[in-house]
Amino acid sequence: MEEKILFELDSLYRDNMRIKGYTFGSGEKSACIVGATRGNEVQQVYICSRLISILEQLEIQGKIKAGKSVMIVPSVNPYSMNIGKRFWSTDNTDINRMFPGYDLGETTQKIADGVFRNVSNFRFGIQFASFYMQGSFIPHVRMMKTGFEDIELAKDFGLPYIFRREARPYDTTTLNYNWQIWETKAFSVYTNATDSIDSESAAEVINAVLSFLNKQGIIEYNCHEGYISKFIEGQELVNVKTSTAGFFIRHAAVNARVRKGDLLAEIVDPYSGKSIDSITSPVNGIVFFHADQPVIYSHTPLYRIIPTDDLI
Repeated sequence: MEEKILFELDSLYRDNMRIKGYTFGSGEKSACIVGATRGNEVQQVYICSRLISILEQLEIQGKIKAGKSVMIVPSVNPYSMNIGKRFWSTDNTDINRMFPGYDLGETTQKIADGVFRNVSNFRFGIQFASFYMQGSFIPHVRMMKTGFEDIELAKDFGLPYIFRREARPYDTTTLNYNWQIWETKAFSVYTNATDSIDSESAAEVINAVLSFLNKQGIIEYNCHEGYISKFIEGQELVNVKTSTAGFFIRHAAVNARVRKGDLLAEIVDPYSGKSIDSITSPVNGIVFFHADQPVIYSHTPLYRIIPTDDLI
């Protein structure tokens, strides 16, 4: 294993910020794995740390294929992580909206530029991302519709779902999008946690990444190959919103099978303790995502459901 500082930012008042990469094997730039770009992505750093430990053992055992290399970047934003802040601590900008970066620009543009110079030109790019809303997902591979996405290749992760959505204008400044433009096969992988550690979903994603690397001939690793992935388009999902604000009392968890009319959640008045809204499922389906904030505002999306024809 080789540890390298990919980018260093001088600081007047505290230790310099150092973004580190950990490389295994040598030769072709085969796969790059990036963890947290935001300061609250604890689960994403945890998964990277476990992969670093496993790949170190595989390298010792000679199971990194000859002429192949894997680099892991656990965190792109350690400053914000140190103070528990999601975005850049000085101006609240999002580093994952600054790629491919600009070396003469603002601080976050410089960081994105320094990182992208080191993580580009890999065959495969895997990012452990988080959603803009606080909540939990079924572990899945997420892709943008750019014309460069590869659905069949994404099946090699063996995760339950492959999710594709339309690219929006602001997506053009994300790491995933720019990886694709620079001809890296890029995938965003989601677990069901962000600012906490969920060891069960972390283990599922770790197994998925190792299975993917094995199938691409980068490592030698005998593992469970996972699921036959189901492909879903973003517009297929049914969004369920609340009509009022209050405490969010959740009744249905991620991956739960629900029938039309089943109670998903209640909204409770914070002062009186009375239930003021009952959120029910509009369809038969599987809970793909749910919010997990304790206090919800009106017209907030609470659930995303994959509709099914289940009649059981």
